Amino acid sequence: QVQLVESGGGLAQPGGSLRLSCAASGFTLDYHAIGWFRQAPGKEREGVSCISSSDGTTYYVDSVKGRFTISRDNAKNTVYLQMNSLKPEDTAVYYCASSDVLVGFCTGVADMYDTWGQGTQVTVSS
Repeated sequence: QVQLVESGGGLAQPGGSLRLSCAASGFTLDYHAIGWFRQAPGKEREGVSCISSSDGTTYYVDSVKGRFTISRDNAKNTVYLQMNSLKPEDTAVYYCASSDVLVGFCTGVADMYDTWGQGTQVTVSS
């Protein structure tokens, strides 16, 4: 069974850090572009970051550049999103997703991803 499971969400103070994990089962993550998305209440889903399947090319939405870092651990079949200097506006449900069609690059466009995790809540508040 092909599945993605996110973990690592929770409550953080402004300026704090969290590390999200996206673990795959039933398939090998390093053959797929992987994206992180988030959706806040009343807002559309937003592409936050992604990493390509080939050379590890990454993408970050402007609002998280310099604060978030995406990485892979192929041995653990897991992709991470390290989130530093968190802000209240980072509060959202975060999802990871994999793509069967993106080859050699990745994108923050949700329609290009076909397998999704269930999401993990991130709340940034004092």
